[in-house]
Amino acid sequence: MQKILRNKNILFIAGDVSGDLHASLLAKELKKIEPSLVIYSIGGLRLKTVSDRFIYDLVSKGSFGFVSSVKSFGLWVKLISVVRNFLEDKKPAFVVVVDFFGFNRQVLGLCKNRDIPVYYYIPPQVWASRPKRANTIAKIAKEIFVIFPFEVDIYKKLGGRVNFFGHPLLDILPDIDYDLKKKKGIDENKELKIGILPGSRRKEIENHLSGFVGVYKRIKNVFKNAKGFIFAVDEFDDKFYIDILEQLPSELDIKIVRDSSYEIKKDMDFALVCSGTATLENALCGVPMLVGYKTSFINYEIAKAIVKIPYISLPNILNGKEIIKEFIQYDFKINKMSDYALNVLKNPSEYNSIIDEFKKIKEMLGKKGVNHQIARKIISDFEII
Repeated sequence: MQKILRNKNILFIAGDVSGDLHASLLAKELKKIEPSLVIYSIGGLRLKTVSDRFIYDLVSKGSFGFVSSVKSFGLWVKLISVVRNFLEDKKPAFVVVVDFFGFNRQVLGLCKNRDIPVYYYIPPQVWASRPKRANTIAKIAKEIFVIFPFEVDIYKKLGGRVNFFGHPLLDILPDIDYDLKKKKGIDENKELKIGILPGSRRKEIENHLSGFVGVYKRIKNVFKNAKGFIFAVDEFDDKFYIDILEQLPSELDIKIVRDSSYEIKKDMDFALVCSGTATLENALCGVPMLVGYKTSFINYEIAKAIVKIPYISLPNILNGKEIIKEFIQYDFKINKMSDYALNVLKNPSEYNSIIDEFKKIKEMLGKKGVNHQIARKIISDFEII
């Protein structure tokens, strides 16, 4: 068992909004168990609030997509130097990296060369593309904490130390009675709440927001009392969203909201969602949805060549079948998406069957207390002095 002596520094690294959130929650749990730890972090606003020392906002300045990753090469080189200097200067007891493999792959190597234990929390989706990434993680990481049960075998076969304690979203989402979410009938005069989730990164939001609002307009033409909710992220102010839309007419009944507690999201009747963690959040909240995604031509062609699974949304991937419709790239059309949304909203049996599938997903992902169990496992690897 390794000992943590006077040096109780640890480092967290996360590169996107979702990873930043889960990293911050794990950091909190580590502090509860061992308050003497000094947490340094490279991440985003959420990690910043729980860290003793915040090094760099990688979430706001980082990259997304193959082309933008190339454009950010200079930034990454600079940050790798920052991490190298930190490891040599602070000699952390351990490092926790979260998702974001393009950058964290380099961190794994830096830690290995300095004999610093590194934990990989939420490894990349090697089951979807580029499976060789799993070899690097299994070989170097002291332990891997996966968030889907089927990922355990992937890393065990490669000799990695791996644990599945459940999906961390379960720690923060409200409890949902799925039967109460079902519809007995359709009343076009009833208030209908439509969630609009265009993504968490600048390009994602720019690519999706106007199209999703266009779909919402068509829904509102049928359901006159529909209300729209644009779920914004803290990295961008309201003006950013309004500027993309050019204006936000009051007659559309659209609000820009921020909802870290999921109290607003859980009450949505339907959602228009960019692919990613948000699709799983909605499923666990019992909110039927459609998934829309488009990117640049180059990004799309590269992704199409390397992604080896038929779906991009987590509910479909976990169920192994299409339970929600995906409108990808050339299918990202307002008329196609609105036709599907209206069909689901007008068909209670189809709406309710989607909710039944969501309930199955929750049952396969474990129970609350995920981050606490991971924190306990990490601390148990050390003798605190």
